[in-house]
Amino acid sequence: MQKISFKNTLFIGSLLFGLLFGAGNLIFPVNMGQLAGGNSLLASFGFILTGVGIPFLGVLAIGLSGVEDVFQLAKKVGKPYAYFFTVALYFCIGPLFAVPRLASTSYTIGLSPYLPEKFQSAGLFAFSLIFFLIAWYFSKNSKNLLNIIGKVLNPAFLALLFFLLIICMVFPMGDGSGTQPVGEYLKQPFLEGVKNGYNTLDALAALAFSILIIQTIKSFGLTTKKEITSQVMKSGIVVVLIMSIVYITLTFAGLFSLGKFEQSENGGIALSQIANYQLSSFGGILLALIITFACLKTAIGLISAFGETAEELFPSISKKYASITCVAIAFLLANVGLTQIITLAVPVLMFIYPLAITLILLSLLENLIGYHREIYVWVTSFTMIISIIDALKSSGETIQNLPFLRSLLDLGDIIPFASLGFGWILPSIIGFVIGFIHSKLKSSQAINDLNK
Repeated sequence: MQKISFKNTLFIGSLLFGLLFGAGNLIFPVNMGQLAGGNSLLASFGFILTGVGIPFLGVLAIGLSGVEDVFQLAKKVGKPYAYFFTVALYFCIGPLFAVPRLASTSYTIGLSPYLPEKFQSAGLFAFSLIFFLIAWYFSKNSKNLLNIIGKVLNPAFLALLFFLLIICMVFPMGDGSGTQPVGEYLKQPFLEGVKNGYNTLDALAALAFSILIIQTIKSFGLTTKKEITSQVMKSGIVVVLIMSIVYITLTFAGLFSLGKFEQSENGGIALSQIANYQLSSFGGILLALIITFACLKTAIGLISAFGETAEELFPSISKKYASITCVAIAFLLANVGLTQIITLAVPVLMFIYPLAITLILLSLLENLIGYHREIYVWVTSFTMIISIIDALKSSGETIQNLPFLRSLLDLGDIIPFASLGFGWILPSIIGFVIGFIHSKLKSSQAINDLNK
């Protein structure tokens, strides 16, 4: 069996980490540390379970199933569904939400604090233009992503981030162990951490980036399902270890910051306060570099994956023009309508995220029970019903207060785990049981027909 050296395994793991870890991954744990107080360690374990575990399972599912991308994985439900799911996923994680937010976040944290109010619009325009031109340029050739992200951008990002985090751990701003947890972190810190990790949306990103990871692994001469799965597992372990260390350290950096500052409105503000306190004016520069590297490497990967997938699904559209379209839409939204787009995107994300998770889990289960399309169809159908309810509940008061929807939304509230964002779990299990019985009955009927 063909093998990849340990050094290249680290580089592939670095590539996967670099693709997944954006600005949101930096901000969420810091905010969680401030809110969880003395329960920070327990909360961080919950965060790791869903923020690291589910994305890892997503990439592993692609490797184990023997498919090359999310379209082929979703086709196990049906071809029309595969087109719908893949297009929806890549537009959400691409030009309509994630990509414009990457430029906006980089600017807001890295450059905006240093510009007068009257130059904010012009500053965002210039910054996002340069940001997207750089991201588009490096995204043009997916074969170079290992060198660009895995060997350059991500190591540089990690070096800067660990420099800041080591200072935070060696010179803590406070103890924090006696800090009283806030809200749900007082009653159920682990479950609240699980919910926060779930909200990183990295399960979607893992599926979106699978095409790039598989291509990179194949570039080393690995072609069989066994070889690819083995390498995904090895590189995934690298990601799990690095991400877990980073998340725990960021969580405690947020906790320790309460020794000098009040609880911040969000993790971005807290991270800025920490950097400036620890390193004075240099801290702001360092944080700007950390945030920009974090966002740029993820943007490069997303633009590349969007172009690759568009060309795969619709051969008449080249990767070049699909990538340009992605960048153009993202640039426009980053400058004129990001807040509104985020508001509109949340319901879509609430709709598609449970569908992505169940698709991942079904693919993993397939290795134990075999492929049964009936199971995929029933689970997806039941999950979709709850996803629609969750999407409607996230659509604002105007839609929520429509009389003909009120009873449907009230029904969604009584489903177990709905308050945590996991209302899809029980319906998907019911769908699995029905699908399994359906597949067995169908197999029995087919045998009886043959014996007649």
